Amino acid sequence: MEMFVLITYDVNTEDAAGKKRLRRVAKVCTDYGVRVQNSVFECVAEPATIALLKQKLMKEIDSEKDSLRIYDLGRRSGPKVEHIGAKETIDVEEPLIF
Repeated sequence: MEMFVLITYDVNTEDAAGKKRLRRVAKVCTDYGVRVQNSVFECVAEPATIALLKQKLMKEIDSEKDSLRIYDLGRRSGPKVEHIGAKETIDVEEPLIF
């Protein structure tokens, strides 16, 4: 059964290496989820896929300088996210059309 996770990160971008890490972290996240704010992604996937995502993200960050948080919001049995504000909300389970 699929899990619903929220991924947040803060990458230190004081140098060029940090800016590169930031781009790589964002790229990994976009491969698995939907950006809902600058450094916040919602992902719906099987537990094995989430474990792979976590492994990839841990390779990209510098644990001495950066922060990565993964919130397990449980099994996806119904809406658990309430959005208020200007930015359009995206249903991560709907088909994505480019």
